[in-house]
Amino acid sequence: MKLGIVTYMWGAEWDLPTLIKNCALTGFEGVELRTTHKHGVEISLSKTERAEVRKRFADSPVKFVGPGTACEYQNADHGIVQQQIELTKKFVELSADIGGTGVKVRPNGFAKGVEQNKTIEQIGLSLRECAKFGEGFGQEIRVEVHGNGTADPAVMQKIMQVANHPKVVVCWNSNPGETVNGSLAHSFGLLKNKLGGTVHIHDLFDKQYPYRELFKLLRDQDYKGYCLSESPPTTDPIRVMHYYRVLFDEWTKG
Repeated sequence: MKLGIVTYMWGAEWDLPTLIKNCALTGFEGVELRTTHKHGVEISLSKTERAEVRKRFADSPVKFVGPGTACEYQNADHGIVQQQIELTKKFVELSADIGGTGVKVRPNGFAKGVEQNKTIEQIGLSLRECAKFGEGFGQEIRVEVHGNGTADPAVMQKIMQVANHPKVVVCWNSNPGETVNGSLAHSFGLLKNKLGGTVHIHDLFDKQYPYRELFKLLRDQDYKGYCLSESPPTTDPIRVMHYYRVLFDEWTKG
């Protein structure tokens, strides 16, 4: 397992050189670049600009894991869903140009007034279309376990079954409510065979979430992807990242 960050809170206000420098300084090995944040890595970049970003990462010990998008496919308006699919494809191209291996997307709850299984099917088929496109670029479509109702691992399992494509994978999101009878085993077991290259983790000291068990379950899967910190903001990020690195190393020991 490798440690990295999502630039959702930590790194949201860092430009790209600062972000890479700070990750290298604190031993964070990879970054999922959240779209709209200060690093400026967006689909609007020219081919030349993309090559420059790729070189920045290639010249550093930090890996660009992929873009973190808010692309979602549950809307009852099929025109909007198609727009989201086309946007996802643009992020696939961006990720490939810069050296990433996948694009993070999400479901974001159920469409109002629409039968849930119909929305599940719509999301799954949309993901399949994105994955067929992404396959040609060597990119995963990483589906964050996210959204009111859709964050339920049993619902996500159904979405994966509809999508039915090897490039549609799960981004485990370490959500509240995944613990059943004191253990993550049941929830994790529903999705463990669809894990992709990224897992989101949060405050490791949060005793309400069994991170030690999560890391054991990941080890049992021989997971070699990135565990990406999506932790709350801090006024002292470098110091916190140093401590986070030490705690991660301790808790992921075999």
